[in-house]
Amino acid sequence: MTEVALVTGGNKGIGQEIVRQLKDRGFRVYAGAREPQEGMVRLDVTDPESVAKAVKTIETDAGRLDVLVNNAGVMVEWDVQDVTAAHLRETFEVNVFGVVTVTSACLPLLRRSRNPRIVNMSSGLGSLTMLSNPDSRAFLAYSSSKAALNALTLIYANALRADGIKVNAVSPGMVPTDQNAAAPFPRGNRTTADGAAVPVQLATIPVDGPTGTFLGPDGVIPW
Repeated sequence: MTEVALVTGGNKGIGQEIVRQLKDRGFRVYAGAREPQEGMVRLDVTDPESVAKAVKTIETDAGRLDVLVNNAGVMVEWDVQDVTAAHLRETFEVNVFGVVTVTSACLPLLRRSRNPRIVNMSSGLGSLTMLSNPDSRAFLAYSSSKAALNALTLIYANALRADGIKVNAVSPGMVPTDQNAAAPFPRGNRTTADGAAVPVQLATIPVDGPTGTFLGPDGVIPW
């Protein structure tokens, strides 16, 4: 049976590569995007109506959802001292509230799957263990939003365990993307294919696979 996946922010960067790799593994993939290209579905995680329409399309076409990859995300700041509450609202609207909006809308379809999985795209920049190191790089809006996302991951993992829905967080590592194009620091030399590897790994775990984990390219990341 062909498995069905939805990838938010699936029109570019790591999201687009996740879509490609899942398709290569035989998945039927719905790539969600605010401005979709051919073969995609319109899905703005900050717009509940567009989310509902996208989920309805999947229900009509496929009848269920096996994998949800909450990949869509934003980063709007580089200097902590310049960050305002407005920056936090903008960041949390996508990175946190958007994940809840999409996840809530997808749960009925995920419950129809024999092996439902949710993968949340987080970052090592949201690890409280790493943030406790005064020498670590941190961003007020982005890091706090990813720390909140990690908390959501654990809460969802525990709440949905009885339904057999596995929920995990992942860090793709430092990959040059549009999101960090203006970053005043090295963006790493990993490719989008490298960045998609661990998300795809967690998206393709078996029924007895892990839940409530936080993985990166080098293995488990401390919460």
